Amino acid sequence: MTNPENSEPPDLGDLSACGAGAGAASSDGTPGTALLTDHYELTMLQAALHSGAAHRRAVFEVFARHLPHGRRYGVVAGTGRLLDAIERFRFCPEELSFLRETRIADETTLRYLASYRFGGNAWGYAEGDLYFPGSPILVVEGTFAEAVVLETVALSILNHDSAIASAASRMVTAAAGRPLIEMGSRRTHEAAAVAAARAAYIAGFASTSNLRARFTYGVPSSGTSAHAFTLVHDSERHAFTSQVQSLGAGTTLLVDTYDVQRAVRTAIEVAGTSLGAVRIDSGDLPTLAVQVRSLLDSLGATDTRIIVTGDLDEYSIAALAVAPVDGYGVGTSLVTGSGAPTAALVYKLVARSEEAVSDGFAGGDGLRPVAKRSVGKPGRGGRKWAVRHRTDTREALAECISLAPPDPGPSDRVLLRELVREGKVVGREPLSAARERHRAVLAELPAYALQLSRGYPAIPTIFGPDDHEE
Repeated sequence: MTNPENSEPPDLGDLSACGAGAGAASSDGTPGTALLTDHYELTMLQAALHSGAAHRRAVFEVFARHLPHGRRYGVVAGTGRLLDAIERFRFCPEELSFLRETRIADETTLRYLASYRFGGNAWGYAEGDLYFPGSPILVVEGTFAEAVVLETVALSILNHDSAIASAASRMVTAAAGRPLIEMGSRRTHEAAAVAAARAAYIAGFASTSNLRARFTYGVPSSGTSAHAFTLVHDSERHAFTSQVQSLGAGTTLLVDTYDVQRAVRTAIEVAGTSLGAVRIDSGDLPTLAVQVRSLLDSLGATDTRIIVTGDLDEYSIAALAVAPVDGYGVGTSLVTGSGAPTAALVYKLVARSEEAVSDGFAGGDGLRPVAKRSVGKPGRGGRKWAVRHRTDTREALAECISLAPPDPGPSDRVLLRELVREGKVVGREPLSAARERHRAVLAELPAYALQLSRGYPAIPTIFGPDDHEE
């Protein structure tokens, strides 16, 4: 490594271009993403700059070798967040000073990072779409240097959000049309909570408890009270009266702090038969739901809904299918992926040029396929294209992956969309579009694909005859 004391320092740029205060920020003050990366990304970059390989044209792909055990499909989520992260991937003065002082990067590398901007191209599956083993859900093309440093942030976003969306989709299916509220903020990292709310909304959740998710992404929010609200008042009646007077009779009253039957009676006495809903958070939920429904009806509150919460997952939601429940609140299981907290996505180099490139590169011509050959983790070299083969009635039959641009049939669906063109984001879309897409693509699957029981992927992944595994 070059000694910083004996080298001319790189131009660290204008601090205003990165925001004030801590260097990791963009011009609008939004936190930057350049240091959301692994140390080895920069050691690879440094060595590649010295060898000259850094300027070779390269194609990386994100894919999953397998789905979580027993799952039949995965859901793509996080693409919109990733596009934001790529735009904010800048090394600002304070970050560059940190890298010099800690001797993480030499002066050649620091000069490169000081002017880093991703100038390549990217394609990907649209958010809300489904993926299967081998699906190239993200394709990144650029020089090796500019593409390799995006690996960590791309995987951290896509692995988390896709895992949450995949679990959420199963919960929405289990709920069979009854609304679900995402309420896992207190069970995960504060930033992950916001991303989880966004991913769950894509997969069909109706709302979230997280206000930052509403502020940042427009996800509808909802919430009324916890047990602490009841306990801080002199009586349950006092608590209910205060809540109804403040929020109106359409509010939701929590009825399991003490005795559920007595609380339901008190709730109707206070709010009247127009009470919006009661929430049950503990106990034998199926039995309590039946008892509460019967009691509400006997009191004339036939339109008062029953919401249940309390460590629910897709299986307990399905078990409540015959219970008189009107909605569910899901927390811990959702934000931990319901047993699969990561989508097991990887970011792999699949093609490269023999020589360094200069200005501009488009398409896949002149690239040599490359792939790892290690036992248990073999790769498939070459830049991929993907089509979902469908019947005349639009039922999905197979995920078809090839090394050549596709020639889809009349019912087939091309899966890769342009996301970034020569460094400019071109693939943004409203969150509502991803939500609607997910509803539509689920309808393409054969009926057995929506079963919660363990099984194989809903459709096979077929690699074309021009594809090869190395």
